[in-house]
This record gives sequence, C-alpha cells and structure tokens, in this order.
Amino acid sequence: MKQRTVLSLEQALSLPHATYRFMQLGYRVIRIESTPNKSGFNGDPNRYIGQNVVDNDRRSYFIAPNVGKETIALNLKTDEGRDLLKRIIKELDVDIFCCNTLPSRYESMGIDYQTLKSVKPDILWAGISAMGPEYPNIPGYDPAMQAMSGYMELTGEADGPPMLSGIPIIDFKAGDEVYANVLLGLLEKEESGVGREINVSMLQAAASWLTTTLPLLDFDCDYSEVSRCGNEHRKFIPVNTYPTSDGFIFVAIGNDVQWQRLTGIDKFTCIANDVRKSNDGRHKERTSIHSDIAKVTSQYTMQELRNDFEQSKIPCAPIQTIEQVRNMKAISDHVTTTTTPAGKTVHLPPLAVNGDDFVKDYTFAPKYGENTSAVLEEAGVTAEEINQL
Repeated sequence: MKQRTVLSLEQALSLPHATYRFMQLGYRVIRIESTPNKSGFNGDPNRYIGQNVVDNDRRSYFIAPNVGKETIALNLKTDEGRDLLKRIIKELDVDIFCCNTLPSRYESMGIDYQTLKSVKPDILWAGISAMGPEYPNIPGYDPAMQAMSGYMELTGEADGPPMLSGIPIIDFKAGDEVYANVLLGLLEKEESGVGREINVSMLQAAASWLTTTLPLLDFDCDYSEVSRCGNEHRKFIPVNTYPTSDGFIFVAIGNDVQWQRLTGIDKFTCIANDVRKSNDGRHKERTSIHSDIAKVTSQYTMQELRNDFEQSKIPCAPIQTIEQVRNMKAISDHVTTTTTPAGKTVHLPPLAVNGDDFVKDYTFAPKYGENTSAVLEEAGVTAEEINQL
C-alpha cells in the first residue's frame, strides 16, 4: 500500500498536533518552515519556547508534537520558493497539503487550494484559522479563542474570574478536526477520485462543543446553568471535588440509584433526607449537600473513601499529578517514546486508540531545515540549483 505523504506549512500547536496524528498512522509528514531571518530565531516560533533540550531550536515545548517528522525551509514569498513547492507536490506525489497561516496570505504564498489543485488535481487541502476564510485577517491563538468561544466563561469558580483550561484545548480540537476531515476526504477520494478543500475555524470547532450549554439559552434556564460552577456539575448533584485527610477526591453521583448507594455507606447515612432522594430535590439543597459531604470526607483518607465508593460502584477518582498519570499501568503500558541525539528516552503521550500495527517509537523532532536538501533532491532539484538557492 502506498505511503501517504503530508506536506504541511505549520507552526505553533493546532496543525502540528493534526500532522502528529498522521505521523502516528505511518504517514510521511514534511513540515515547511520559513527561511532564515535576521533575528536568529528561524522557522516555527515554538522551537524557542521552553527548556533547551537539543540545540537552541529544539526546546521542550516543540519536541512532542513534531517527533517523527521531516522539515524543510522554503521562502514562499518568492517565485522560486513557490515553484519549489509545486515541484515537491508533484514529484513526491503529495496526498495532503495543510497550513495554519492567515487566509489572507494563501494566494500570495501560492498555497491556496485552487493553485495547488492545478498542480495535483486530487490533492486534499486543509487549513486551520481563527474564524475561517470569511475572516481572513484574524489570528488564532488558543487562549484568545477560549475567551471568544465562551470556554473561559464556563471555567472557574462561580464567584471567581473566568479561567483558561489547563491544556490548549481548542488547539487540539482544531487539529483533531483536520485529522478527522482529511481521513473522511481520503475515504471519499477512494470512491470519487476527487480531492477537496477543508477549512477549519477554531471558533466554530470550539462552539460545536457547546452542546450542554448553548441550547439552554432558548429554554429560559437560569443563567447559573450557562456560566461558571467550579468543579460542580450544572445538572447532576452531587458532583464535586471533596477534601480528604491526605488530598482530594472527585465524586460523581449521576442518578438517584447512586445517591442511594452513597447514603447506604455507614459514613454517609448522616447526609440523607427525604428531599435529597431525587436529583431535583438535591438541586434545592446543593450548597448544604456539598458542605455535608466535605465534613465526612475530610475525616478519612483518600484510599479509605475509594474502597467504600468502589465497593458501592460509585464513580470516583483521585486528583492526580501528571507524573502520577504517567505512572498508571493503564497509561504507562501505552505511552509512546522518542530518543534524543544524546540517547535519552523521552516518554510521550499514549496513542488515542490502540492498534496492533501502530508504531510507538518515533524519530526525534528535526532540527530547523534539517531535511531541506534531501527533500529538494528527491523532487529533482539539482545540487547546483540547491547551492544557488
């Protein structure tokens, strides 16, 4: 079976995340970065964010989403650079082209769908931008998009300020939309032989996840149901983080049967009453319920409570550090890896879904421009032309 080739003008995180997932499928991913500039910080700005891992241009924030890839430097502001792009697409039989630059730059850089389609009629083209081609000059950065899409309004304590998510969730959402829609495009191309253009708006992709809140605006709901509520659930009571004598535990009661199981535990019989038998009743006493549960849980260790909850089939979980997550057998058995040039093993997140034929050890993230000459030679560019360029 032919290996798929992805050519991606990418930087930051949203698109590198998408092409990282293609790399995990065994696709060849070649990332395009800009040619050197006077600042000395060449290519993707994320190369220079975080702790220095290898060289100055492979720092900690850049490594994980760019393992297993190749990288070339092209100046797409020049005719020569745009011509090289076309040669690479044609000679390497590129299946997928991706970009996450401003849509207003597509045509001037020669990366718009129509231009690349004229080079390879069945190419799949995918772009990520803040709000889609209809808003071509608006830059898209995850924190700003979390603010714009309402995510920050939904995150944090009810009486506190809006807050960001602990991970760049919209970057990952946008990247996953590229991944999913390109795979759909490949499936359709098998039947039609035709490529397609895919535009992912970070704002629209983020808003597509507002299923549990946006429709409530038409149901005359109290505004507390579409705003911040800390670690509580807006509908199910009680769902919250509770203190123990040695940490915190998260408990989720999703129905009345689970409430009966909770109050059937000797430690928690004291929190039961007739009003609280139903979820509607528990809504009326939600503040006192959380307080009553916290008074009980604070007297016991996390493990004591977990034993009780698990025996009664009540959903619960410890609040874990990232190191604790990595060390869980359910995660550690599936983590992926890469190795630095010095021989140090770096543990990466697990695959989203297990597969027997998936590779789980990847080449280290490439140095800036590392594969430029090799890829150009593969595209038929002579050594003399490369020297001139």
